[in-house]
Amino acid sequence: MKKAMILVLIMLLAVPSIVLAGGASESAAKTVKVGFIGPMTGDNANYGVLCNQAVKLAFDEINAAGGIDGIQIELITEDSEGTVEKGLSSIEKLSSSDKIVALVGPVFTGVSFAVGERCQDEGLVMITPSATHKDITAIGNCVFRTVASDGLQGEVAGTYFAQELGYKNIAVLYAKNDYSQGLYEGMKASFEACGGKVSVVETCQVGDKDFKTQLTKIKAASPDAIYIPDYTAEMAQILEQASQLGMKIPFISGDGFSNPDIYNLAGDFCNGVVYIGPTQVEQSTAYVDFVNKYDATYGVKPDSFATNAYDAAYIVAQALKSTYEATGKFERAAVRDAVAATKDFAGVAGMINFAENGDLVACQGVYRVNGTVPEYLGAYTVENGQLKKVN
Repeated sequence: MKKAMILVLIMLLAVPSIVLAGGASESAAKTVKVGFIGPMTGDNANYGVLCNQAVKLAFDEINAAGGIDGIQIELITEDSEGTVEKGLSSIEKLSSSDKIVALVGPVFTGVSFAVGERCQDEGLVMITPSATHKDITAIGNCVFRTVASDGLQGEVAGTYFAQELGYKNIAVLYAKNDYSQGLYEGMKASFEACGGKVSVVETCQVGDKDFKTQLTKIKAASPDAIYIPDYTAEMAQILEQASQLGMKIPFISGDGFSNPDIYNLAGDFCNGVVYIGPTQVEQSTAYVDFVNKYDATYGVKPDSFATNAYDAAYIVAQALKSTYEATGKFERAAVRDAVAATKDFAGVAGMINFAENGDLVACQGVYRVNGTVPEYLGAYTVENGQLKKVN
């Protein structure tokens, strides 16, 4: 019996082990697990699919180059369907069963609030490429984003609409969710601080198909413009139905309009829309190579959120590498600290730095759609209540 036990001990010691998520040691394992949560099905699945493909592309590239010191990154994707309930069940599985050490996502703001609370409780770092509500990163020190916050977007939007476009009176049609309401509230505060007035506010639900009642009320009020900070499926139908009602009032929007699927859904109804979104990415070699490879791999070009997701995936990989080289482990706390220490990261979307609260240090871009082609009008910020063009 003693000889048998000694033989087993010798065999165990002879096999090199790799310490993985949560500090567990699995001798046969050669992967480290990273999760992704986004809507992979449903009306707004395009957002999740584009982001997920970007993360997969990044990890495939890293794994092909040898992974993290020979350890492959295993991406585990969960479909939130864009709902809080599915998002919570997704993070429960990823954290407790799959034992991921980092999360890219979630994609939607409402889901990110719920999942972010769970990540904070678990000490699990998450980097969302698209959740913009200003309070997302207030959840705690485990929550980061590679997209500008609504706080900045709303401030630039309201100031631009008042000071650059000269609007005095605008209407709003927003969806009752954290993303749309957050943008509306930020824009309203900034617009009214500039002397403007939000005269009509109408709401809808994500998934609604008929907006003619709200649009008829807005038409009767004759505002200077209509602000629609919504998702592509809803915005496309709003634009089409406004045209059917003979409305000539200009539309203005937020970063949801940067998703190219809007042109497939709404076509020429998009003409003339002015929207606030990410700054235009410099046509660097890295960015061009990313877009070309993404297009060649998936048959479609990435949107701005997918670009953010790609950079988030590489930031996670960098954190995994520095953590493993320093400790020989992939412990969640150390990975979080490594993400927080990110400085001057050369992403395909440009130089990335995180503020102390996890926000992306950024400006905002302004675009005007000509037909179905967005024209970049420049990058802006606000200083002392005044709009400032950065480039």
